[in-house]
Amino acid sequence: MSAQQVLFDAPGPKSRRNILIGNIIGAIIIVGLIGYLIVALTAQGQFAPERWSPFLEWDTWRFFLLEGLFYTLRAAAISVVTSIIFGLIFGLGRLSHVAAIRWFSGIVVEFFRAVPVLLMMIFFWLLLGNFGIFRPQDSPFVAVILGLTLYNGSVIAELVRSGVHNLPKGQREAGLAIGMTRTQSLRAIEIPQALVAMLPALVSQFVVILKDSALGYIITYSELLAYARRLGSGEGNIFQSLIVAAVIFIIINFLLTSLATKLSRLLSFRTGGKTRKDKNEKVLVADPTNTGTGVGAA
Repeated sequence: MSAQQVLFDAPGPKSRRNILIGNIIGAIIIVGLIGYLIVALTAQGQFAPERWSPFLEWDTWRFFLLEGLFYTLRAAAISVVTSIIFGLIFGLGRLSHVAAIRWFSGIVVEFFRAVPVLLMMIFFWLLLGNFGIFRPQDSPFVAVILGLTLYNGSVIAELVRSGVHNLPKGQREAGLAIGMTRTQSLRAIEIPQALVAMLPALVSQFVVILKDSALGYIITYSELLAYARRLGSGEGNIFQSLIVAAVIFIIINFLLTSLATKLSRLLSFRTGGKTRKDKNEKVLVADPTNTGTGVGAA
């Protein structure tokens, strides 16, 4: 019996019919709302060609959208690297056999996971501005990096901890049996396997980093959203500018999500497919109803 059958029974004919009716009604409501919004926006002239024509010009993309996208990707790329470093350091700290290191790492991770990203960005922006550590024009960028790093790095640290704990205990026992220390086993055996297992979740966290980088607009960091609003204010089409910026975010996040899905399928194929094949082969060998000598021996 599969795990799905244990959790809940498969729907019968009546339940399937009710589910289908509910889906149809929900689809009709959604289509109706979309149609109403389109009619209302059309009546306000939001779909007029002159409002969308600036996006057919290269200068619009060169000086606004692509430049804003560059700053968004720059902040996201740096935050990805720093979040991974932070996550590995404190993830290993949470796995340490030294109680003081384990407790300290746990407090840091849980604290920064609980604080909203925007609050951390505003805090570091004000802090850096008051102390004058960086130039005023650089403070928003640094605050965005710090906020994204601390929050997402804490999430990655928890992924590392849970990934190692979900490994079979035999992996650690095998390392200790050949003379490795606990730290050597973590570094050479457990962490590499945990990183492979958590790779799809890690890529999904990169999507979060990219989306949260748009919060930098609130602390005057000029990224894609800020450039889109600036373009809309100048052209008088702020609604259209935000729609185009949203589409750009959707496309990039869709590509990252697709990458995470492909990685998940690839990893499940490499780790689970071979196991299922081996199990099937063992069942074939041990099948008591198989009286043929040729196939049974195979």
